[in-house]
Amino acid sequence: MNKLIQQILKFGVVGGISFLIDYIVALMTMKLLTFIFGAEFFEVGSVIASVIGFTVSVVFNYILSFKYVFARKEDMDRKAQFVIFVILSLIGAGINSLIMWVCTGPVYSSSEQIQSLGQTLVFTGAKVLATGIVMVYNFITRKIFLEQKEQ
Repeated sequence: MNKLIQQILKFGVVGGISFLIDYIVALMTMKLLTFIFGAEFFEVGSVIASVIGFTVSVVFNYILSFKYVFARKEDMDRKAQFVIFVILSLIGAGINSLIMWVCTGPVYSSSEQIQSLGQTLVFTGAKVLATGIVMVYNFITRKIFLEQKEQ
């Protein structure tokens, strides 16, 4: 159990670094898109920005995950491992995008109280929620599909 706790903590650190990369890239992209296309582009721009930030962070996450968190499967080709990692990450990106859309679309537009928080705060709250859910999904699926089982 102690090893699992250490692994979860390492995963949290790697996830935190990946989140910062994801968030900074996504926020800057969202700001750029809403600057170019206007505030009415917030909903679509948030989803696009979230996908871009998530994609950039996946590369860093892959490298750090197998350097510090997970033991590679000895019988799995690294290309196959990366493909599985990307597929699992794409599913995570889908979950992430769905949560971002729900929070910055229907939830945001249906409440003046939520709108009064401002787009940046709503975007940040949605990003934190989406990241937390996807982080749990990522840990479980990577442990099941990509980590070497202890003998």
